[in-house]
Amino acid sequence: MGRIAYVNGAYERHGEAAVHIEDRGYQLADAVYEVWALFDGKLADPEGHFARLERSLSELKIPMPMNQRSLLVVLRETVRRNRVRDGLVYLQVSRGVAPRDHAFPTDPVSPAVVITVKAVDRAASEAKAAKGVSVITTPENRWGRCDIKTVGLLPNALAKQAAKEKGAAEAWFVDELGFVTEGASSNAWIVDGDGTLRTRDTNANILRGVTRHTLLDIIRESGLKVDERPFTPAEAKAASEAFITGAGSLVLPVVAVDGAPVGKGVVGPVASRLRRLYIERARETAI
Repeated sequence: MGRIAYVNGAYERHGEAAVHIEDRGYQLADAVYEVWALFDGKLADPEGHFARLERSLSELKIPMPMNQRSLLVVLRETVRRNRVRDGLVYLQVSRGVAPRDHAFPTDPVSPAVVITVKAVDRAASEAKAAKGVSVITTPENRWGRCDIKTVGLLPNALAKQAAKEKGAAEAWFVDELGFVTEGASSNAWIVDGDGTLRTRDTNANILRGVTRHTLLDIIRESGLKVDERPFTPAEAKAASEAFITGAGSLVLPVVAVDGAPVGKGVVGPVASRLRRLYIERARETAI
């Protein structure tokens, strides 16, 4: 069976699925999205992702396209039709289709919904995590509401491309005060020399990462020290460990920043342990 996409009430072949030319998500980036990790065909961190989806839609005054129970049915059916056990589920909700105008449509329109699923090679992901990745830094140039998970990701895409061209896996944005805000598609963490974990607090209008939130619970339950406080690139390079978190990366160790090694330049025990604990939790709570 080929890949199947859900588009506005219909399940279609991935290569044939399409949205209307005047969909506001396509024309104006007037849309939000969510990404779930899939473990054994089940959605990881379900409550966190649904809560963030509802918040993002509310901030943009886009109504939920259907209630949570119905949306879960559609998500699961899309997963089933794609026969994916381990992977990622992408959901996009736009304001809908209307004649192009910057202001919201005068006449109510129904939100447009797109869902796709892709498989992930977990063995390859584990090999990548065991080796660790590098990141680069780049000046923060995004809009001030990064707490809303919108599809307006051009600065993120440019940052990712810059990272790719330098052989890195991720780019960390750095604000005007010299502090790391977050990654282009992940939250950023370091482990201080005294073993304290540090990550920026979400009051700075960074994305309220669902993986980040779950990991904070795991860290506290494990008795580890955590400080939601920003850090500089120099502090990251001087840290004993660093890592990123997200639905796609899970907990991914970082061994170099801008070409400089973090700690000993190899994957450390804290990040490795947290990756294992997160995956265990995600499998246990997936639905």
